Amino acid sequence: MVPTNHSTLVQSELPEIITPPPGPRARAVIARDEAVISPSYTRNYPLVAQRASGCIVEDMDGNRYLDMNAGIAVAATGHCHPAVVRAIQMQAAELIHMSGTDFYYPNMVELAERLARLAPGRGAHRVYFGNSGTEAVEAAIKLARYVTGRDKFLAFYGGFHGRTMGSLSLTASRSRQRQGFGPLLAGVFHAPYPDSYRNGLADGERSIRFIKDTLFRQVLPPEEVAAIIVEPVQGEGGYVIPPPEFLQQLRRLADEHGILLVADEVQSGFGRTGKMFAIEHFGVEPDILATAKGIASGMPLSATIARAELMNWPAGSHASTFGGNPVAVAAALATLDLIEGGLMENAARMGGWLLARMAEWPKRFQHVGDVRGLGLMIGIEIVTGGQSRARDAAFRDRLVQMAFEQGVLVLGAGVSAIRISPPLLLNQQQAEYAAATLERCLTALEAGD
Repeated sequence: MVPTNHSTLVQSELPEIITPPPGPRARAVIARDEAVISPSYTRNYPLVAQRASGCIVEDMDGNRYLDMNAGIAVAATGHCHPAVVRAIQMQAAELIHMSGTDFYYPNMVELAERLARLAPGRGAHRVYFGNSGTEAVEAAIKLARYVTGRDKFLAFYGGFHGRTMGSLSLTASRSRQRQGFGPLLAGVFHAPYPDSYRNGLADGERSIRFIKDTLFRQVLPPEEVAAIIVEPVQGEGGYVIPPPEFLQQLRRLADEHGILLVADEVQSGFGRTGKMFAIEHFGVEPDILATAKGIASGMPLSATIARAELMNWPAGSHASTFGGNPVAVAAALATLDLIEGGLMENAARMGGWLLARMAEWPKRFQHVGDVRGLGLMIGIEIVTGGQSRARDAAFRDRLVQMAFEQGVLVLGAGVSAIRISPPLLLNQQQAEYAAATLERCLTALEAGD
């Protein structure tokens, strides 16, 4: 049975703020949270979610918000999609857990077969299931070391790959994420990711030249590198889209030196960019692909997908008690049905509409420096006014807060970008509402400068 609140919320596809957030009930929860929850969590504004449906989230005080985050790019099919809810309920009534690392589940095999078919690249693939994006990356690290017999890795500045110790060693998004946790995994090196606002690298050739002429020549023997790990579109780093030649040159460089290419699609996978995986936009086939977030519409699940001849490690090499839990797998199968059944095409269509509307913002607003995106993975760079056009994190944060107060949930990314990553079922009315709200907030904030 679908939860009773679903039909009520579906009828209300736009936000409504009935009391300035956070309201009294939300404030009470926040006070309790501060006493018992780890302060390491990042809370950008005081949203206390009570229920949600589609693209709408309702807080404890009855305020409704348009979620342009999709629960941090997780709720790909929208919140509490009836088909996903039914799949979860049916599976939970039949089998919740037996540990797929020790026994067999039919739906785990079914999902692995589908992912193996969907994975970019020719030939057969195999799948390892975990619970989160960082676990998918950790599995990729271990597999790359095992297969190549090498111990070094190349990642990129601005990249975010997780917070567990191995993936954190690859992460180079914010120093705060690494502070106090050293020494990290040895043998990890970083190169610039093409990003004209961050480092002036507007093309991929300059980054490749840095790898070849500086890293490989001076400090990092390429024959000792197990893998190059890269986000086809940087997520936490600012929703940065590289030029096509960058990933193509990385593929050639990896092949030249017997290095594996790992695509981190934790945030960009499962239809978000208008294709099943973002790397497909660039015509590049990775050796290993790490993915999570949108795979199961909010249930904890991740997958590390590799060419079959690579994922040939013996029993006991790597495992997860909960990875591939049958309830999470059931949600993933329903999610894939919906993504392949039209949501991926909707993401391309709605993303194209938003990009076309926002493309004029750098001319209309002095604090918008750049708008970029693929599908419903859109970054808006916020900059200072005047001629400098330097990144302006403070203005970005004010914009995010004001949008929240007006019922639109967005988040920052990178130094000063705003990320737009709504559920893939975002409709035209909601897209127009989100764009108009952000325009209204930009106008008000610029008038107050």
